[in-house]
Amino acid sequence: MPEVFRNYIDGEWVDGPTFENRNPANKEEVVGLFVKGSAAGVERAAGAAQAAFAGWAATPGPARGNFLFKVADILEKKFDQLGAEMTREEGKTLPEAKGEVRRAINIFRYFGSEGSRLPGHLVPSERDRVHMFAMRKPIGVVAQINPWNFPIAIPAWKLAPALVCGNTVLVKPASVSPMSSWRIVEACHEAGIPKGVVNYIAGSGGEIGAAMVNAKPVRAISFTGSCEIGNWLHNEASKRRLRIQLEMGGKNPTIVLGDCDFKAAVENVVNAAFFSTGQKCTATSRAIVEESIYDQFVEALVERTKKLKVGDGMQPGIDIGPAVDQGQLETNLRYIAIGKEDGARLVCGGNQLTGGDYDKGYFVEPAIFAGVTENMRLAQEEVFGPVLAVMKARDFADAMRIANNIPFGLSASVQTSNLSRVFEFIYGAEAGLLTVNLPSAGVEYQLPFGGTKDSSFGPKEQGPAALDFYSDYKTVYLKY
Repeated sequence: MPEVFRNYIDGEWVDGPTFENRNPANKEEVVGLFVKGSAAGVERAAGAAQAAFAGWAATPGPARGNFLFKVADILEKKFDQLGAEMTREEGKTLPEAKGEVRRAINIFRYFGSEGSRLPGHLVPSERDRVHMFAMRKPIGVVAQINPWNFPIAIPAWKLAPALVCGNTVLVKPASVSPMSSWRIVEACHEAGIPKGVVNYIAGSGGEIGAAMVNAKPVRAISFTGSCEIGNWLHNEASKRRLRIQLEMGGKNPTIVLGDCDFKAAVENVVNAAFFSTGQKCTATSRAIVEESIYDQFVEALVERTKKLKVGDGMQPGIDIGPAVDQGQLETNLRYIAIGKEDGARLVCGGNQLTGGDYDKGYFVEPAIFAGVTENMRLAQEEVFGPVLAVMKARDFADAMRIANNIPFGLSASVQTSNLSRVFEFIYGAEAGLLTVNLPSAGVEYQLPFGGTKDSSFGPKEQGPAALDFYSDYKTVYLKY
């Protein structure tokens, strides 16, 4: 019988009806049974978080930070277990999963250190004998709605800054990968974080999300996911004037210029497009290549991509795991069909993999389309899978125009050895995250993360910017 993972409300593990979490590489394996939360459970959790808020907010920042250090230490002791569990529930390769677990541990330690800083402002007054300063204060009960593709890192970078700032939290995991964030909450419990400070409710996104945005104690919502759900949340949250933070879609370009380090550029594009099965919001989905090297670059991409091994991420030597579920597999295959219908040339992959162990999971060959033009859906719409559109640009200026000619603006990359082009890209690219001679996907936790245009809304996540969303200022004028 698979293990049952209960919801966590007011410091207690709560039973109820369950739903299955299955391995996308082997649909026959049930990774765990998770209690399906309800709107009533959200109301109870929000009430518990409200009751716990005053005590947690009054806890000194360094003491709150010490709790985060304890969480990191607990996760560290379970490092190998957490990596294997993530691979089994989400599908990414074991090395990628372990890298994500390490990142989550580092995030808790980073924000644990912030507990001893929590910087405010101290400035001189124009008036005689007046002392002025502004100090941070928490905002209250925060609801966090997490995606499935980074099931431990994203919950970590939402939860850790919220806690160190003194907020209490409702955590909702994605239903297809709830275990990794459950382990974080388990670690919070083991670390002795007071009851009601952290609450975990799994279940239907529609029911739980609606209950969270309508729960009276909730003062802020942080969401990572699709544009459709993000726009709905924005509309609903605005009715209550809730603080809201949205990280949504992307259609990220990598510009490849003729003066690039050719071999490195091929590796960077293949990495960004196909690793993690292309299921990264920062993944490269458009390679915009200068025409002088276009045919050569497409040929090299195909040659390199054909060497990638697709399979169960728990097995050694595997580069690409399965799609996360049947729905995402169908989306990938649908966009591959759309690419063909729109006149793009499928030059590599694109087939569902069947036979043997492939029949147990949601596997598809990484696909490369050449001859993609700006009006095609492959150039405009997010696929969130291993499907790369290769587009031709006359020169750098044309490549920049193509790169910016979309409603999204999350990440972008340039591959070049020309320093002037690098700075023109940095100042001209309409994206919140830029990389130079690196893959477009792959960020660290010490700097702000977020996009522009339709990709993001609200204050940035990660780094010192995360404190701006999870805290407010109390300004003091003191006459002495």
